[in-house]
Amino acid sequence: MKNLLRRLSFHPAGWPFMAGAVTIAFLLSFVGGIVALLGLIGAIWCFYFFRDPERVTPVREGLIVSPADGRVVAVQDVTPEEALGFGTEPRQRISIFLDIFNVHVNRIPVNGEVVSRRYRAGTFVNASLDKASEDNERMALGIRAEGPHPHAGEIVGVVQIAGLIARRIVCDAQEGKKVKAGARFGIIRFGSRTDVYLPKGVAPLVSVGQTMVGGETVLADMASQEAPRKGDIRP
Repeated sequence: MKNLLRRLSFHPAGWPFMAGAVTIAFLLSFVGGIVALLGLIGAIWCFYFFRDPERVTPVREGLIVSPADGRVVAVQDVTPEEALGFGTEPRQRISIFLDIFNVHVNRIPVNGEVVSRRYRAGTFVNASLDKASEDNERMALGIRAEGPHPHAGEIVGVVQIAGLIARRIVCDAQEGKKVKAGARFGIIRFGSRTDVYLPKGVAPLVSVGQTMVGGETVLADMASQEAPRKGDIRP
C-alpha cells in the first residue's frame, strides 16, 4: 500500500485543477456520448500531468543533477544576463525542454544555499526554442554550492521558464534556505523549459537529445576533471 501511495503522489499545486477536471467530467457524464468521454480523458490527463513520483538522487559530493524531466535541447557556452544574478562570466548552460507529458515537478540540482531568487515577466514563445531562455517569463535561483570539491562557494544557476502553454511558475525555494540536491522546489504548469548554469570550468556530462530524469540524471560533476560528453544516436 505504501508503494502504491508513492506512485499515486501528486503535487499540491495540481489539486484545484484536478478537482475542477473531475467536476467537469462528472457534469459532462450527464450529457453522455463523445462529450462525456472527452471529459473523462481530460480528467485522467490532469491527474497524469500533476503526478509527483519519488526519485532516487545520487548523493556523492559535487554532483549536479537534473532539475527536471525532459529532453536536452541545448548545451552551450553563454554569458548569463546580469539580471539572473549568476555573474557575467561565460559558463555552460544546459537547457531541458519539458513537453506536456513529462513530470513537471522541479528539483534542486545541487547541495548548497539559495543566495538569489529573481523573477522576470516575459513572453510565452515555444519553450523548445533557444530564445525562450532570454524572452520568456522565468524564475531564476542562484545556489551557492557546498561540499568538499573544487567549486565549493561558486554559484549554480537554475531557471524555471514558462512556455507556449505554461502560464504559471510555482517556486517554493527562498533566499537563505539550505537545500539538498534532488529536493522538490516547485513546478511549471503545462509545458516549459528549465536551464542550468554550471560553474565556470565544470564540464557537462550530457548531450543534446538525451532524456533527463529530474533528481536522478547527473548533469555534471564538480569534483571531476572529465571532458565534456558527446552523444551519438546509434542503431
